[in-house]
Formats: sequence, structure tokens, C-alpha cells
Amino acid sequence: MVKSIIYQLLPRLWGRGRFSSIDDASLKYIKSLGADAVWFTGVVRHATTLPPEPSNPAIVKGDAGSPYAISDYFDVNPYMADVPSSRMDEFRALLDRAHSNSLKVIIDFVPNHVARDYRAPGSLGEGDDKSLHWSPDNDFFYYPGEELVLPLGNGSYREFPARASGNCFSSRPSVNDWWETVKINYCDFHTGTWDRMMEIIRFWAGLGIDGFRCDMAELVPLEFWRWMIPKAKKEFPGLRFIAEVYEAEKYASFSDAGFDLLYDKSLMYDTLRSVIERKCPAREITRAWQRQGLPPERLLNFLENHDEQRIASDFFAGRAESAFAALAVSALFNTSSFMLYFGQEAGEKGMGTEPFSGRNGRTSIFDSGAPESLLSLQAFAKGDSDALDTDQKRILGRYRELLALSKQAVFSKGLTYDLCWCQGEGFNPDSDFAFLRGLGSDRRLVICNFSAHGRDISVRIPEEAWAYLGISKKEAVHTAPVPSNDFVTTKLK
Repeated sequence: MVKSIIYQLLPRLWGRGRFSSIDDASLKYIKSLGADAVWFTGVVRHATTLPPEPSNPAIVKGDAGSPYAISDYFDVNPYMADVPSSRMDEFRALLDRAHSNSLKVIIDFVPNHVARDYRAPGSLGEGDDKSLHWSPDNDFFYYPGEELVLPLGNGSYREFPARASGNCFSSRPSVNDWWETVKINYCDFHTGTWDRMMEIIRFWAGLGIDGFRCDMAELVPLEFWRWMIPKAKKEFPGLRFIAEVYEAEKYASFSDAGFDLLYDKSLMYDTLRSVIERKCPAREITRAWQRQGLPPERLLNFLENHDEQRIASDFFAGRAESAFAALAVSALFNTSSFMLYFGQEAGEKGMGTEPFSGRNGRTSIFDSGAPESLLSLQAFAKGDSDALDTDQKRILGRYRELLALSKQAVFSKGLTYDLCWCQGEGFNPDSDFAFLRGLGSDRRLVICNFSAHGRDISVRIPEEAWAYLGISKKEAVHTAPVPSNDFVTTKLK
């Protein structure tokens, strides 16, 4: 697996929110960051109150709706098209533009749940026996004799008997549940469901989609993935699957099932966030790395995505610059791939007050209308060099530097040696992290300073480290000034 940089983008919040808004200039900008692939989040048709065919607002979160409340697995959102009736043609044109700019295209595959008003032809649940809570022949789980009670009120929506929600077995889901969705039955080998899901993959891969980010992969039986992924890859060689997995002890099982990349949320992301927030010492990074249990090239690192709070938000680091040291670990420490969330590279704060999501440090996936700072980034991407202010340009410049480093062969393919076990005076394991990368004669030392103050940091490089990189050399000490919350790289002879 080649180390990749994946750029996650919500088309709904780019420009006018149309497929055509993601033009060649936008894609060239994404490519200029070093991205190999772009993940278009929220393309597959989902429940929304936006025209031309709105859902009942009682079962839609916000006005735009959740991208994960799928209303038709075989369609794209009409509201993203300039001409809704031509939406598939417009999406194909976007796919062609991305490919012509040497970008692979990833979309979401959401196998665990659908919108409450799923409306595709031959729809799920049509032949279910609703008098049973569960049957191996049913698509959904039911609560006979009970009406669905939604946490924000049902309005004119009625569901009887109630169906289990995506993450909640109850006829009365809470406000924190995925109440806008219905859980799909995978118990035992439910042939109809499994075959239907394979048809979804076949449909999109046939259009030229290069990969799927598989939503909440852990909520679907492992046996399904073991059945489906090899089958899909045999039909479509080169097709990639990315698993949203949170339980670290399951990493190896999902990798063995055929996933090319797995989110490393519960180990590397959670640890780096805790170090940034001064909740745990930098030495915990080593422990997280040692617990992964997989070759690093099977993991996907990130510091932002649509589920997590923005680095620069008041709920996380408060400033984009406070994460530069963590970004160096995330993108440079080994051969793991790296994901960038649109706006992250310009310090997007996610601190707007959204009608549904409120003020929570995230860019809302439920509300329509992009924050002003994201609109500025899009204008910059399309050629307006004055659209970003001085601070945004400085942050973007630092990201470009970091991402360019990560694409160099020594960082994308080379060996990794964690130096933190052997340090002494001049190195503080609570706030410092250092490692070597090596490929042939190219050897780099990376020193990260997670403290609030710039310091001279001394790093001991033992004979064992040199030997690991393939050379015979005596122990050495390298000292370098490292700014606060930042990193430095040094080429070693």
C-alpha cells in the first residue's frame, strides 16, 4: 500500500454547493497540496429538506440533512446539480474532472442504516413481516404495537410499528441517537441484504469510483466484509476500502477482512489530541504506536474530519499553529496515510453558530451554507490570491511544507526509528518527541516540541539507531532550537 494523502471535502459546502462548483481550479488546488485522492462526503442521495424533493422535516437533522441518512443508494443528491434531472451526468463530469487532475475519487458507503424514508425502487423493507421484532428474512428491526417517538417531536411523521434506529434498539431514540435513520438487518447470512450491498458497490465502481470510505464498519458483521470486499476487488482490481473503525483491538481483524486502510482514531488521533491539550505526556505517542498491531501502511492518520472538532476551535487547541508538532507525527512518523479535512489547511475554526448543530467546534454536516472562512478558501483555490488573510496564508504555507515533506520517498517509504526510549538531559519526554526516518543514504531526524515555549532540544542518537538505518556510526547528540508546538527536520550525514 502506497502512502496516500486524502483530502476530505463536502461538495455541499464548496462554492454554490453544486458538482460544477468543484471545477478544475478547485481540483488543481487540492492536487497542489499533494493529495492523491479526494473524498467527496455526502454525494450519495440522502434525506434533506432542500428542494426539489424534500423529506418530512421531522426525520431530517437540520435543513441539509445527514449525509449518512441515505434515501437512495443508487442516486446522487438532486440539490447538488445545476439541473436536477441531469444530476448523474453532472456527477460523472465531476468524476472525469477529478481523474483528469490525477485524483482518485472516494465516496461514502453506508451499509449499516438508511433514512427513515428510504425511497429507492425495490425498496428495503417492502416484504418485511412487521409483526416480528426480528426475522432472518426482514430488512429492518420492528417494535410491534409501538409507535416511533422522535426526540424532537414527530410533527406529521408517523411510523407504526416503530423501527430500530441506526445505533439504537428502541422505539424512543434519544436526541443523541441516529434517530433519523433505520438500522439494517445483517443477522446471520441475510442473502438479500448482502447481495443488495454488493450491487451498490458494483454500481458505483462501474461508474469509475476508486474507493469507499465505509461508515461505521464495526456495526456490520465482519463476515459480511470478508465476503464482500474480496468479491468486489476481484471484479474491480485496484478498488480501495477504508474502514471507519474505533476499537483498536479489532484493527487486525478488519485489515484481514480486506480493508486497505483503517481509521486510527482510538490510538493515534486520541493520543495526539490529548498531548496537544496537555492531558497526557508525549511519551504516550510511543505507546499508541506500539499498540496498533498492524503495519503502518494499513492505517489512516488524521487530526480533523467531519466528526471531530476543528483544531483551531475553542473546544480543541484554539489555534491551528498549536497542532504543528502533532501534524508532523501524524504525517511524517511512518508510512501511514494522512487525511486532511477541507479548511484545516487554512485554520478553519468551526466556531459558527449553526441552526441545528449549534456552536460546537465542528463544520456542520446538517446545516446548509458554508462558513465565511471556507468561502474565502474556495475563492483562493479558484485564483483570488487576496481571499485569504496573512494568518491563513501562513498556516497554509506551513501545511504545504509539511505535506511536501510527507511525499518525499524517505517519509513515504523509509524506515522509522522512535528515539524516545534512549534520551537524557536536554530532552523532556513529557513534551518532546523525536524519531528518525531513513531510506538508503537519505536520513532525517524529526524533533517535535509539544510545549508552550520554544526550546533547544537535545536528541541522543544511539549506535542501535544508526545500525537500524543500515550504517555503522557511533552515538551522537544533535541539538536544535524548536519553536513551541512545532517541529524541525534535519538531514543527517
